[in-house]
Amino acid sequence: MHIVILGCGRVGSTLAHTLEDMGHTVAVIDQDPDAFRRLRSSTAKTAVTGLGHAHDVLVSAGIEDAEAFSAVSSGDNSNIISARVARETFGVTNVVARIYDPRRAEVYQRLGIPTVGTVNWTADTILRRLVPGDPGVSSGPLWRDPSGSLVMTEAPLSAQWVGRRVEQLEAALPLRVAYLSRAGELLLPRGDEPLRAGDVLHVLARRGDIDSVQARLRPHESEGNGG
Repeated sequence: MHIVILGCGRVGSTLAHTLEDMGHTVAVIDQDPDAFRRLRSSTAKTAVTGLGHAHDVLVSAGIEDAEAFSAVSSGDNSNIISARVARETFGVTNVVARIYDPRRAEVYQRLGIPTVGTVNWTADTILRRLVPGDPGVSSGPLWRDPSGSLVMTEAPLSAQWVGRRVEQLEAALPLRVAYLSRAGELLLPRGDEPLRAGDVLHVLARRGDIDSVQARLRPHESEGNGG
């Protein structure tokens, strides 16, 4: 597979090297030719200097044969414009853009451009580690589909569900268990897997159901005070 990457910062260069190690071909675009110093000599041979949304620059990077495009430059506007050109002009199927402004990220998700909201994602991830189990933190989505209608969230298992099977939980609530964390290990549970105390669920649900799902999964006050 050939993949074009816009942006040769830490993320872009790491992506390029990782993808090459996986056996893919890569071309990296950046306005600053000095940025290509981050690349291996073999990777730098296919680097292209210029704007990521410029037709001739994209063609030079092999966009016409590319199956994927990633925009990870430092500018939101450059990332989203380039991502849209890759998809709408050149018909690239797999396109993703890094977006710093969370308000913009939601807009572009609705346009069908998958985005990675760097600031919110990083802050939410850190908060989950700082105050695990806090309902104000854990209720935020870990992932949402491009339309925004389906989300994944993390929820510590409360006592009322301990001992029940995954299939019973899915039958009782409008969700699907994507995976669970148990004693430091990640599991892809079958329907007959019994739930245990200490399990942390990662569940998929429709956006309109997520608040009720969180409320049903959240420990009751009596569980938190020992009563």
